[in-house]
Amino acid sequence: MLDVRAPIEFAQGSFPNAVNLPLMNDDERQAVGLAYKEKGQNAAIALGHSLVNGAVKDLRVQQWLRFSTANPNGVLYCFRGGLRSQISQQWLAEAGINCPRILGGYKAMRQYLISTFENNVAQTDFTVVGGLTGCGKTDVIRALEGKLDLEGMARHRGSSFGGRAEQQPTQIDFENQLSIHLLKLLDLGYQNVAIEDESNLVGRCAIPLVLRTKTQSSPLVWVTAPLAERVERILRDYIIDLHDDYVAAFGQDEGRIKYQAHLTKSLYNLRKRLGLARFDALNSDLNDALHSQMRGDGFDLHRRWVEPLLTQYYDPMYAYQRQQKVNKPHFEGDAQSVIAFLRQRQASR
Repeated sequence: MLDVRAPIEFAQGSFPNAVNLPLMNDDERQAVGLAYKEKGQNAAIALGHSLVNGAVKDLRVQQWLRFSTANPNGVLYCFRGGLRSQISQQWLAEAGINCPRILGGYKAMRQYLISTFENNVAQTDFTVVGGLTGCGKTDVIRALEGKLDLEGMARHRGSSFGGRAEQQPTQIDFENQLSIHLLKLLDLGYQNVAIEDESNLVGRCAIPLVLRTKTQSSPLVWVTAPLAERVERILRDYIIDLHDDYVAAFGQDEGRIKYQAHLTKSLYNLRKRLGLARFDALNSDLNDALHSQMRGDGFDLHRRWVEPLLTQYYDPMYAYQRQQKVNKPHFEGDAQSVIAFLRQRQASR
């Protein structure tokens, strides 16, 4: 989809795989909007044509032409499907390309996703994947075809340490992804969809209430793993892979600084819940591990703070939360056993 809204609009909310090639940039849109309020539509249109003219117009049309050549089945839209998309469509037609325009634009598609999501959640049977931290819940979700990967869409692992190098999507983008993905699953015939057990928030992304309510009463499967395996998985996902992600995103020096700051702040955020004495001990071990890692001695020392954090903080919290659940687990086993169980449930789809 070719999104011709201004960059600021696109940043506030968009759709997966949409490409933003605006008719007007942010400053031009602001000037035209002000002219519309003060002098009316005709003055605003005239100003828009004067701002987007000559070489500026040619450059933007050329960008649209490249998009249309690469995406012959593409469509275009603006916010309401009004003047901006009409003008863009007309200029493309003058250049020899017929690109369909979405009536109602972004607003109509957004409203459609909101209105259909509640109905689609209601007709879907969810199976909730639970388990202690580090047991492999995410590995289970990723191994399945019929799933809503909340953490993947939110770009966050869902705990105090769950932030990633890349930024999270806006709430609107997160909701759009959820609705679109569920539409696709239903279109493929999935009636049973796996979803990881999450709190109300995945990072800063809020799970829609209708989905949260449905999953609270959905069947639960519980993933188990020995403590040593869980420690190694945490080491892999939250420390080693995270380090590599930060370095890839920001470069060696800045990436390492941001990575260390992330781990330090994540533990600091738990200090009140941990208690100051326990926090001080874990924080000392974390700092020792980071210093050792940055000297080139590897990641081994991180196990010294990861294991007690699991056994003394996360495990008791998860045990309490499990006791509060309405439904008891329908199945319990290691990650591979749970994957096999869920695949069997989804086979009939």
